[in-house]
Formats: sequence, structure tokens, C-alpha cells
Amino acid sequence: MRIIFMGTPDFAVGVLQAIIEAGHEVVAVYTQPDKPKGRGKTMQFPPVKVQALSCQIPVYQPEKVRDEAVVEQMSKYQPDVIVVVAFGQILPESILKLPPLGCINVHASLLPKYRGAAPIQRVIMDGETVSGVTTMYMAKGLDTGDMIDKIEVPIDPKETGGSYHDKLMEAGARLCVSTLQQIEQGTAKRIPQDDSLSCYAHMLNKAMGELDFHQPAVKLDCLIRGLNPAPSAYSFIDGKLLKIFEADVTESESQSEPGTVIAVDKQSFTVQCGAQALRIKTVQLEGKKQMPVSAFLLGYKITAGMRLGR
Repeated sequence: MRIIFMGTPDFAVGVLQAIIEAGHEVVAVYTQPDKPKGRGKTMQFPPVKVQALSCQIPVYQPEKVRDEAVVEQMSKYQPDVIVVVAFGQILPESILKLPPLGCINVHASLLPKYRGAAPIQRVIMDGETVSGVTTMYMAKGLDTGDMIDKIEVPIDPKETGGSYHDKLMEAGARLCVSTLQQIEQGTAKRIPQDDSLSCYAHMLNKAMGELDFHQPAVKLDCLIRGLNPAPSAYSFIDGKLLKIFEADVTESESQSEPGTVIAVDKQSFTVQCGAQALRIKTVQLEGKKQMPVSAFLLGYKITAGMRLGR
């Protein structure tokens, strides 16, 4: 089939590559504009653009995809179907109606749960044990279109946002190819979503990563893992920002205030929480690199009784 692909981040790259390898003709790729990144603010290509250029596919980066000129440009490619994966802009009805076989979205959750921008991290933050990927026909609402197919992917007890992203990217690539085959053969289903079962995965921000040690350790562990590698969970020690990337929930009989260091060994330090405690194992102090606590403690003295927090 003739396909226009619309996507931006790493998650979309695996799907694009799978479509190409399945023998479909990707006639054009639409992605977000280049953005400045790093201390030098050098312009950086979106991951999908890098992949598309390596495959010699025309790339377009409109500021506003709803502009009439963009819609007219897309129509000239005469796509059979448009595949959208984490594109980053809401598509107007004029694009949704453009391909005869529809606009297909690959969404990283088991819809109707976790509609929105950050489903991968949110399922871990919420302590879910399974999520997955859904393909659907796009409609005017946000992730509300009729579902076509799903694939479940278990969430391991120590899963992070980064590790689960990679699992769902691989699953999403397989599911998209299967869905396109169903569409081509005329066997694709249309399964309406039950809006009463929906919940929304809001976009992530740095502020949500601050650890409130009055919360149970189990909840904080989910937050740490969900926000690893970015934007990351954090606290403060001696007034300095301390990012926390890995911790274990452990039992505690201490009567110390939440946020108090209650134990230190060569591999970790343990912080009292509202219920149980967190044994901190991987950190990054502001201005330093990420490192295991065993290395961190060689250059930073932590003793029982110290407090984490503002």
C-alpha cells in the first residue's frame, strides 16, 4: 500500500522501519520541526526524520499540519492509508478524510485506558501489571477512534519507563504491520471504545518527579521507575538536587520522620517513607554524572540521621 507516515520520537522509528520491511511504499514522512538541544542549543533532527532520510524518503516538517497548503501537499501523494505514531499535533478532519482506507494510529496503551501523551510512563507510575499497544482508526477526539487490534505486554516488577518503552516499540511495530495486513485484506475490525473505562495520561513534567517521602515506599518506587530515564524522580540533599533512578522497597521498623536516612552501607543508603523505606541504589547529584550509590558514597558522605527534601 501507499502510506504516508506521521511520527516524531524514537517510539515511532521502530514502526516506520517495520512498515518499510513489510514491503509497503512509504511515499512521505511528516514529523515535527527540528529543535535546539543541549547546552550548545544545536539544532537536532527528530528520530523519525533521521530514519526516513536514511531510507531516502521525502520528509516534511510543518509547524502547523492543519494549514491548507500541507493538506494539499499530502493529497498529491495519493496515500491509501496514513499511519500516525506519536506525531505531536492533532490532525484536522481534512487529513483524517484524505486516505480511502483511513488514518491509523498506533497508541502505547490498552485503550480506552491511558489515552493521551504519556501512557508508557503512567502505567508504571500507577503500579499497573500489564499494558500494551492498540491500533485504531483515528477520529476527531483524542485517542477515541474505533479500535482495530491490541497486544498485551506484561510489566515486570522492576520495569522502568525506558525498558517498557523499548518493549512497546517492538510490540507496536509488529501490531502495526499485522493491522495493515488486515486493512489490505478487508478483515480489519471496528471496535468502539467504552468511554466509561477511559483515563487520561497527562504529559510529563519535571515537577511531578519530586519525591514526597510521606508517601508509601511502594508508591515512590513506581514513580522512580516510571520517570526513569526522564524526566526522572528527585529530592534534595544539603540543598543540592539529587536525581534518583533506582531503589528497592524494604521493610522498616524505624520511628524516624519520613525523608530521614536510617541506614547506610557500601552499596546504598535507606530513606524512611510514610510506610516502609526505600533503599536508594542509583543517583545523580546536580553537576555530576549518573552513578551507582557505591561510587557516589566514595565522594559524598551520607550518615544516618541526614534528611532528604527541601
